[in-house]
Amino acid sequence: MMLKYIIFDFDGTLADSRNVFISAWNSLADKHQYRKIKREEWNSLRKLPILERIKCLNFPIFKTPLIIPDFYRFYRKYAKEINLYPGIKEMLDTLEREGHKLAIISSNSEDVIKEVLRRNYVRNISEILSSNLIFGKDQLIRKFLKENHLGASEVIYVGDEQRDILACKTTGVKIIWVSWGYDAKELVQSQQPDCLVDSPEEILEVLFQK
Repeated sequence: MMLKYIIFDFDGTLADSRNVFISAWNSLADKHQYRKIKREEWNSLRKLPILERIKCLNFPIFKTPLIIPDFYRFYRKYAKEINLYPGIKEMLDTLEREGHKLAIISSNSEDVIKEVLRRNYVRNISEILSSNLIFGKDQLIRKFLKENHLGASEVIYVGDEQRDILACKTTGVKIIWVSWGYDAKELVQSQQPDCLVDSPEEILEVLFQK
């Protein structure tokens, strides 16, 4: 069956928001009594499952709803510092020329995503779905499929985290996992994503083989 939509995660997949994320986390650490992230420990944190990462940073997961609004405010303030990874705009433009419809499902806020896309002259994203739940992407994927009258085999998801893989396996959607984002390759290989790529060009290679 031909793919009708390609769905992308945003942070860590299309956009490099690592520095803004670390700055936001550290700016809120004192207020919410959790540990700051040292920039030199980022690569080691990427190798930990998200719940272990949270535990390592002394962050009680029940506080997530309390800090999400603060995170969104920080991201809005510093959205100008979030840029697309090299090769991403060219990849999106190629997919559009080939007739693919593109969407984004993300934990970031819709207004931040739109600002980054606008600043990078990306106008070919037809739909953006946002959730402030850490583990809520399966719900958004189901919502997207239902609203667009799509079967799971008619879309593919492109993401960078272990939780993206879990959400896709839960919904029956195939996933292309990218290695340049928030989770390390060592962490996700055992999760067996459908495809694993190391560059935006490889995403095109995978999609054009289908």
